[in-house]
Amino acid sequence: MTVPALGLGTSGNDDPAQCAETVRAALEIGYRHVDTAQMYDNEAAVGRGVAESSVPREDVFVATKIHPANLAHDDVLATAAESLDRLGVEAVDLLYVHWPLDAYDPESTLQAFDELVDRGLVRHVGVSNFTPDLLREADRLLDAPIVANQVEVHPLLPPRTDLVDACERVGADLVAYAPFCRGEALDVPEVEAVATELGVSPARVILAWLREKGCRPIPKATGEPHLRDNYAALDLSLDDAETARIDAIDRRYRRFDPDGAPWS
Repeated sequence: MTVPALGLGTSGNDDPAQCAETVRAALEIGYRHVDTAQMYDNEAAVGRGVAESSVPREDVFVATKIHPANLAHDDVLATAAESLDRLGVEAVDLLYVHWPLDAYDPESTLQAFDELVDRGLVRHVGVSNFTPDLLREADRLLDAPIVANQVEVHPLLPPRTDLVDACERVGADLVAYAPFCRGEALDVPEVEAVATELGVSPARVILAWLREKGCRPIPKATGEPHLRDNYAALDLSLDDAETARIDAIDRRYRRFDPDGAPWS
């Protein structure tokens, strides 16, 4: 299973009406991957947007994540069922361990994920914010294959070679959240220069660069013009020189770094 090349991120989109309309509009434009999480408190709105679109449910790849506080075995089972109820679906296409923090216990947490797959409530399993060592450990413990590792990736925090290699070895796609670093990466001079030369937006350049790096980005957008601009990145390719200019950015910044994060 391969995660769709571009998805809609919904982190921070906590206005129910706006969130539902954004999801509906994105699906009408052509998006087929929608990402949410228990932590975002918008699963019900995401589900409403999926239901209100003209796109059949079987054509939409719906992903959500278990909150770190809910990663004890029995809590995974109980809260996953609650997520499905809020989303209004019989099964989710991808369920992630959101962060390997708080109640996360590799053996008992991942056993619960396998049970959800066996029950047909979850089609595929993913992890998020996992280092190469944690990814390899999870792959060893799970019966279900890991199809994705979702991590923060953008021009100020490019994918690490060891993480890319680990994902390839276990067969997981690298899903990039916060691809614009909440807007900060859009103003980087190297990104702006490439965008100006190509006559496209910095956002489109970043999404094309991420694709060149083997990532599957899930940018957040709320207005239809931004949704369409991000989607148009699927038709943009960067040549080696343009990719190298983005690669050469020497500033580094991680926006999401909670206490206890595995790389802290």
